[in-house]
Amino acid sequence: MSKILENKVAVITGGGTGIGAAIADMFADEGAHVVVSGRSLETISEVAMRNNGTAIVCDVSKFDQVQALFNKAQLITGSVDILVNNAGVPGPVATIAEVNVDQWRNCAEINLFGAMYCMREAARIMCDQKSGSIINMSSLMGIEGYPMRSAYCATKFAMVGMTEAVAREVGPDNVRVNSLLPGAVSGKNMDRILERRAKVEGRPVEDIIKENYSDPAALKRWVAPEEVAKAALFYASDASSAVTGDKMKVDCGRF
Repeated sequence: MSKILENKVAVITGGGTGIGAAIADMFADEGAHVVVSGRSLETISEVAMRNNGTAIVCDVSKFDQVQALFNKAQLITGSVDILVNNAGVPGPVATIAEVNVDQWRNCAEINLFGAMYCMREAARIMCDQKSGSIINMSSLMGIEGYPMRSAYCATKFAMVGMTEAVAREVGPDNVRVNSLLPGAVSGKNMDRILERRAKVEGRPVEDIIKENYSDPAALKRWVAPEEVAKAALFYASDASSAVTGDKMKVDCGRF
């Protein structure tokens, strides 16, 4: 049986850990050549090697590095079929009155400008080849504001807006743009965020998890990275051929 991403080239930013690594694994299993991008060569090389993919170091906040990433990716087969715009940082965890301005700006440069740079380069290639799928990794905090996370919320709200705007721009060239909105996803990134919150709020991590993450969820649990990867696979494949400008929550039912 043919695989649903057979002969596709998929660029995955932030592909060395967590959601990005899970997506790289799943896309490769479905036949894609995965271009795993990130700032740590050691981390992305491990993911690329186990999937017979390509590791390319790139800091998405640097436009010249993003251009180089897509130039190299296009050389593999002549096309770039999928972009998973996943690179991002959690940003500062602080009230707006106390937030570090430099940390706030850094969050925007990576999460927002980095995503825009990648969309720009992917759109140029995909519109020229008259096909492609761009998947933007927003967040549940891209549709709901959350205390002490103003920087992250601002960038993820913007991601949804960019998705809808660009979907209208590139649609005539048969390029689709959609966004995923994961809730709290288990892993090292969430562990670091919880540690920061516990310190700021002066209460145990377990209480924060129960009150804010597990109890409010209909399924009463975390989201696994592989579950976000399944949703990304839907947007990347022809199963979603008539879907663009869309946003999908993957949050275990945190209404």
